[in-house]
Amino acid sequence: MVLSSSSRVTTLPHRAIRLSRGLATPSTLPIKDCTSITPPYPRLLKTLDQVRDVLPKGSKLTLAEKILYSHLRNPEESLGGNGGNGKIRGERYLKLRPDRVAMQDASAQMALLQFMTCRLPSCAVPASIHCDHLIQAQTGAESDLTRSIEANKEVFDFLESAAQKYGIEFWKPGSGIIHQIVLENYAAPGLLMLGTDSHTPNAGGLGMLAIGVGGADAVDALTDTPWELKAPLITGVKLTGQLQGWATPKDLILHLAGKLTVRGGTGRIIEYFGPGVPAQSCTGLATIANMGAEVGATTSTFPYSDNMRQYLHATGRGPVAQAADEAAKQGFLSADEGAEYDEVIEINLSELEPHLNGPFTPDLATPLSSFSNFLNTNKYPTTLSSALIGSCTNSSYEDMSRVASIAEQAKAAGLKSKVPFLVTPGSELIRATVEKDGLQDTLESVGATVLANACGPCIGQWKRDEHKGEDNAILTSFNRNFKARNDGNLKTMNFLASPEIVTAMAFSGDLNFNPTTDSISTPNGPFKFQPPSGDRLPPTGYSAGDLSYAPSPSPTPKPETEIAISPESTRLEILEPFGTNFADGKGELPQMTCLMRVKGKCTTDHISAAGAWLKYKGHLSNISENTLMTAVNDENNQINKAIDIDGSEDTIPKTMQKYKKRNEPWMLVVDDNYGEGSAREHAALQPRFYGGAMIVARSFARIHETNLKKQGILPLWFIDKSDYSKISSHDKVSTQGLADIMAGTSTSDIVVLRVEKPSGEVVEVKTRHTLSADQIEWLRFGSALNYIGAKARETSSA
Repeated sequence: MVLSSSSRVTTLPHRAIRLSRGLATPSTLPIKDCTSITPPYPRLLKTLDQVRDVLPKGSKLTLAEKILYSHLRNPEESLGGNGGNGKIRGERYLKLRPDRVAMQDASAQMALLQFMTCRLPSCAVPASIHCDHLIQAQTGAESDLTRSIEANKEVFDFLESAAQKYGIEFWKPGSGIIHQIVLENYAAPGLLMLGTDSHTPNAGGLGMLAIGVGGADAVDALTDTPWELKAPLITGVKLTGQLQGWATPKDLILHLAGKLTVRGGTGRIIEYFGPGVPAQSCTGLATIANMGAEVGATTSTFPYSDNMRQYLHATGRGPVAQAADEAAKQGFLSADEGAEYDEVIEINLSELEPHLNGPFTPDLATPLSSFSNFLNTNKYPTTLSSALIGSCTNSSYEDMSRVASIAEQAKAAGLKSKVPFLVTPGSELIRATVEKDGLQDTLESVGATVLANACGPCIGQWKRDEHKGEDNAILTSFNRNFKARNDGNLKTMNFLASPEIVTAMAFSGDLNFNPTTDSISTPNGPFKFQPPSGDRLPPTGYSAGDLSYAPSPSPTPKPETEIAISPESTRLEILEPFGTNFADGKGELPQMTCLMRVKGKCTTDHISAAGAWLKYKGHLSNISENTLMTAVNDENNQINKAIDIDGSEDTIPKTMQKYKKRNEPWMLVVDDNYGEGSAREHAALQPRFYGGAMIVARSFARIHETNLKKQGILPLWFIDKSDYSKISSHDKVSTQGLADIMAGTSTSDIVVLRVEKPSGEVVEVKTRHTLSADQIEWLRFGSALNYIGAKARETSSA
């Protein structure tokens, strides 16, 4: 049976439901005040008309371009020149006006500390703070939440007081994960939103552009400073066919990650199109967009669909859906017919099978039918040690109803989970609804432990005492699986899969088990799972749950609110502005010493670890103690070891501290895709805090490269990647040609590095920069915030 986008039938009679185009979408939620969450469609359409006047006549635009360009502050400035015929994608820097900012509690601390230095009375755009990262999973939802609130009270109080002062919506601990809450409350077709988390693109499931950034980028939007983005290339993914059996939207993005790798989406927006798109649920599309971050994509988006409309109505946002319907009639929420993509990938959903990705990287994709052979060939563990579902990637009602259908089958066969089975609801709305509809009882009856509405194990907030220091394998429905990310154990192998596959395998405990073909022995004979089924939206509507977690919409700023930060605090620290390396009109960086050469994969988790270190997110001095502590030194092949000029060996952060104490500028040489992973701006702040001035890479991940620029560190790309090995620790490195670039007398993107070896030998290495005119000023002033402050002072004194 083929399911169309306009109907839905399950095989579980007590939950069967049809969602037909002509029928009202079930909802028990009141209609929200949508004033601040409805995109300004009239203004966006007017700007898009101006864009078409600037572009060559008859230009065909993709959906991503329509949304981006309609948010331009000045279309002529960003797109004009060369008679409108100049190349835009991958070349031009766009100056944009985002509609909204969302911040999670770990990254919001530094974002707000930076915003406070601007001394503004309120935020220029609607913003929200979500307390989800600081809640540690240990025993269960209630006890974990109570303990975490007590342990993090100082930080939560700081965030709440800042929210009151500046008029920011504050979602309390227990409300849910930022990305699920944004999808349920703020996301809207055609919107442009920035979020201080790399999985912000999750909101793209509602046909918008949601982009993960560092806190300094968020401050641009909060202060009404033009937010700058190099116009991305557009990768089109054409979907045909229909998902069958056990295949899910999660399997689509796991499969695509295997095709593109962790670098394949860098500098690109992924835009899905084709007959297979409208049939996908809104939350399924969000799962796909969420994991676009794993291939380095700027964000992902989809044309407006009936399923998006139904989801908006079901979550109390009917007015947004009505406004979007009108915008869609004017052609705004889909690509122009004939629009061209820089690359097109076609995927037939009818041929897609479940995938499992890992270990240690999200792009190592293995079809389920080959997974047993993959494990045995690589001599990986085949005994499952834990199964975890939920997280921001897969915690929708549809996900939970489908895994409940598997649990019901297992329960009827007398089975219980053979391993710890942990379930993370995405939000209080989801938790309350699955409780109301009996899904939570079903999961708990087969051995599941329901955790707090928070990120938990997905980001390393998991107090796991089992298998410490041992090789072991876990299955999760999460989005990221770097070494030590989940439980702090470098030997834990996390294989990413759909929540349906994770759940089914929990009842076997054997990773060789294929739930689509294999049976499990029971006292009553062999038992085989039937494909999962479930409801895209709750049949009797969503239940709001505990409303005390949620803020009042559009709160009025209270400028009299005091934000107290104790000088003795180990959690929060007032930021001091960074100095500049270009004092007295200097145009070249001062001579730097190469501190080390970093080998291989180096994610933001390697540069600034999460887990237990999250408690120091608001205290730059303390969190900097973890800088690059899991990075590999290419010259001695050791983790967290660096050698100082005098030959003494120490940890990497301790060595950096010695350079800082001597006031000796230093630089790093790093490998491909440096800084992949989360939007963690601490990975740029920490090296800057210790005196780092330049990082030269084979290639950078997008968000991290921008974060380095924001904090006044010069990122350079090797023109010849083999030159990576020409610069070693203790070499003295100077820039040549940077002065002309800084002065604006050269349009070249080449910066030559003069490298003087301890032996006296001198070599030259060619690199290229990607600095825009504004980014040159960030570098000149020592940081983007310094530049913003200088411009504000200049304006006020004029």
